[in-house]
Amino acid sequence: MKRVSYKKVRKIQPNYFEYTGVHTIDPVEMQLFVYNEKGFEEYKKVSFDRVEKELQDELQKNDVKWLNIHGLHNVDLIKKTGEFIGLEPYMVSDILNTSKRSKTEELDQILFFSIKSILPGEDNKHVHVEQISFVLKDNLLVSFQEKKSDFFTHIRERIKTHSGVVRKKQNDYLLYLLLDAVMENFYITIEYYEDGIERLLVKSKASDDPSVLVEIEHYRENLNFLKRSILPLRDALYNLKSEQDNQAFNSIEPANYTFFTRLHQKAIEILEQIEYDLNTLDSASSFYFSSQSHRMNEIMKVLTVVSVIFMPLTFIVGVYGMNFKHMPELDNPYGYYVVIGFMAVLAIGMAWYFKYKKWF
Repeated sequence: MKRVSYKKVRKIQPNYFEYTGVHTIDPVEMQLFVYNEKGFEEYKKVSFDRVEKELQDELQKNDVKWLNIHGLHNVDLIKKTGEFIGLEPYMVSDILNTSKRSKTEELDQILFFSIKSILPGEDNKHVHVEQISFVLKDNLLVSFQEKKSDFFTHIRERIKTHSGVVRKKQNDYLLYLLLDAVMENFYITIEYYEDGIERLLVKSKASDDPSVLVEIEHYRENLNFLKRSILPLRDALYNLKSEQDNQAFNSIEPANYTFFTRLHQKAIEILEQIEYDLNTLDSASSFYFSSQSHRMNEIMKVLTVVSVIFMPLTFIVGVYGMNFKHMPELDNPYGYYVVIGFMAVLAIGMAWYFKYKKWF
């Protein structure tokens, strides 16, 4: 799947409703959970009319309701859902526009949160990117996913089996669990790339193949993409947790702010790990170039030694190659052998001296 890039996604005007993602094949499905401490109800592949009926049921007024929507390409359905829960038009536009940065915002008792989910692709050249948005209002939590995935399967099982405290708490705790599940994908992606980075680090020390540099750049590009994705999430979580004192976000209970503080700490840990991996790639790249420079220096050293050895030999050959009539050595019957022997001794002696000095 082609990686979604912020720069390559076509920008749209505010309050203009158009899905800008790439997941348009599967039909849009809606799933509804209604639960409290005593029990739960699950509705799969429900229609909007059924959702509207369940959410307006007075008997379930105090129950926590989680509406999960798989698919955003049915723009009319997303608009209708937004109008039903009281979203501003620009919020609906932000849900559909996948080029938006991660953000958090509260308006008229509605808490809006968007996040990027990133998983590694089949190779180190691509990553799978999905924008997931959350809307928190009263006892309702709505999650908008671009496609069907299993990010939240374990949370559904916790609701069904009454594991943990999820059914004892309100929808703000459910939001924390969903955000935590999405952030786990960052750890999975980083771990996947770290395996490749370790391999590249070893390869850069043992190989002079230029493809090593190409792989290093691919990993660096993907890690920088992860960094650009997690930075706005860190800022959004910081804005959320920093409002604990004045309780600006009325949708979150004061006792649950500590959970969002944990998410902020996770975002910081992810950024620190990305920085460490980027530094490791820089080290691999530097080691590769240093190895190439060292190899080139060794080659030049050998060539220089050979050139220096042949310089005096060339000089002797040049002297006796002059066409003067009177050269005493030319009349000596052993002159040739003497000169050849002297040149051999000279070459061997220079080679031994250079080796003794450890110049090669």
